[in-house]
Amino acid sequence: MKKKVDSKTIKRGLLPYLFLFVMMLSVFYFFNVLDKEIHELSYDEFVEKLDSDRIQELKLVARGNGYVYQVSGKLDGYQENESFEAMLPLSEEVMKKIVLASDEKSFKLVVKPDPESSSLLIILVNVVPIMLLVIAAFWFFNRQLAGNRSSLDFGKSRARLNSDDNQVTFKDVAGLKEEKEEVEELIDFLKAPKKFQKLGARIPKGVLLMGPPGTGKTLLAKAVAGEANVPFYFISGSDFVELFVGVGASRVRDMFKEAKRNAPCLIFIDEIDAVGRQRGTGLGGGHDEREQTLNQLLTEMDGFGQNEGIIIIAATNRPDVLDPALLRPGRFDRQVTVNLPDVKGREEILGVHAKNKILAEGITLSNLAKRTPGFSGADLENLLNEAALLAVRRDKTEITMSEIDEATDRVLMGPAKISHKYSENDRKLVAYHEAGHAVIGLKLQNASDVQKVTIIPRGSAGGYNMMVPSEEKLCSTKTDLLEQITGLLGGRTAEEITFGEITTGAHNDFEKATKIARAMVTEYGMSDLGPLQFEQQSGSVFLGRDYNKPQHFSNEVANEIDIAMRKIIDECHKKATEIIKKNKDLLKLIAETLLEYETLTKEQIDYLVENGKMPEEDDQNLESLSITKLREMAKEKGIKNYSKMNKAELIKELN
Repeated sequence: MKKKVDSKTIKRGLLPYLFLFVMMLSVFYFFNVLDKEIHELSYDEFVEKLDSDRIQELKLVARGNGYVYQVSGKLDGYQENESFEAMLPLSEEVMKKIVLASDEKSFKLVVKPDPESSSLLIILVNVVPIMLLVIAAFWFFNRQLAGNRSSLDFGKSRARLNSDDNQVTFKDVAGLKEEKEEVEELIDFLKAPKKFQKLGARIPKGVLLMGPPGTGKTLLAKAVAGEANVPFYFISGSDFVELFVGVGASRVRDMFKEAKRNAPCLIFIDEIDAVGRQRGTGLGGGHDEREQTLNQLLTEMDGFGQNEGIIIIAATNRPDVLDPALLRPGRFDRQVTVNLPDVKGREEILGVHAKNKILAEGITLSNLAKRTPGFSGADLENLLNEAALLAVRRDKTEITMSEIDEATDRVLMGPAKISHKYSENDRKLVAYHEAGHAVIGLKLQNASDVQKVTIIPRGSAGGYNMMVPSEEKLCSTKTDLLEQITGLLGGRTAEEITFGEITTGAHNDFEKATKIARAMVTEYGMSDLGPLQFEQQSGSVFLGRDYNKPQHFSNEVANEIDIAMRKIIDECHKKATEIIKKNKDLLKLIAETLLEYETLTKEQIDYLVENGKMPEEDDQNLESLSITKLREMAKEKGIKNYSKMNKAELIKELN
């Protein structure tokens, strides 16, 4: 898209060149004048030259109100840069001599009036310089005042008015059915406030949108303004905070003053936790700039009339740090939680973002939504965008399932490390580790479904096992959590049974398993200690989450917590060992197939478990071929170093 060029910008760009041009002309004229050689002649010398017929050209200019003539011209033998000048008294005798000599000797004669008698010249010489000085002084002082005005504008509101060009409506917001219903009352009030005023109803002054990042809080606020077709001011919480005390409060006052002028309207404050944190917290405390800004915000929200038509919508993903005074009735009366979308919501969001993308036949958004639990709206948009970029990179005319799978992995784990080389022993360790996770997932009823297994390194992981819940639940049972821990321990257990050795590959698995086990004991009451909560998620958020974490139990209870956690982990490890030993053939089958194919999808794993072999290879689909088959094809095509390439590299070369 071409950018519009401002005419002022063009003028500012031409001014230095214009100034340089004038300077060059001045220098040229100055040196040209210096090169000229002028001979001063007396009256007698001039008359002598006139009588001796040596004058070639002559110019007479009246001076001193016509009493004196200034004569200049050239004589025979003069160079190009030589000339003479003489001052002659005004007399008829002199003029007759000059005119007669001009007629007889035919030299060029030019007579000019006195330039000082010209009114235009008088103005140019006497008035114009003064005017130029006045204009220059005015411009300088105006520029200084403008600079001072901008430096004194730090107390003005930083809220920006949203333009009509990028107006958002509810059609652009998918997957937030209940949340949209909650804010529809605001739209009705902004469109017809008298209907509410008639019955004495008070519309909420503020609506707080809470939820994880990327769930669509800002988009929902824009849609409310778009549906109501009212002015929409948006500002970030950090825009209020300044170095100087009182600036933030001044900006709050100015923002509400501007909003009252344009009522009915919406004010949207994004990341309100930057300015709305609890007062009196933090090291040292004190009534600092942020607290003054918060006090002013609280006063303004509770100060303006009930039906002035100003509604504030704020968004945050940290509601735990907000000051309680913000959340009381009369300020943020309504609090709407915007959670991660469920499978139906994800399908609707994918439908919005897939409108301008060309998907291959066979790709359904419902299946894609089932494969992406835990994805936010921003994650889903990023997923389709990454898939489109991959399709363009591979010179395809449509987005296939291969690009979507790769994009999913990139969003979750980062790009594949194709150039990373590791030994066959490491490949075997990773293959059996990931196969152990897969076996547990296949054999435990409440474990997550195995969607994809790969031994291609991504991020800090040597391999990757994508497992999603068979169905999305609001709450997890004790059995669900125990089987999740068992599945996480499947990789280490497979290493122990197969190689009689353990590696560092299960580091992240242990981190997740320990976190679940500790939560079961200290938060969920799922241990022998009974239904007691010993710990909470939130800590001292201003001193660090765990720096000043309170402990509401004795050292004896802490020891019992450690014992209960160890008991959970040991039982899950024992169960994982039983399953792996009982299914050693399946473990070996999946691991050996991984070594050959490097990546297995859910469909391939299901076929492998049922038939003991992979599906028939389709020569047109390189992703479904084994690495052995791909190397044979690369050998036939004469690709160099094919034996050292992994599957992703071979597919790239063959394409």
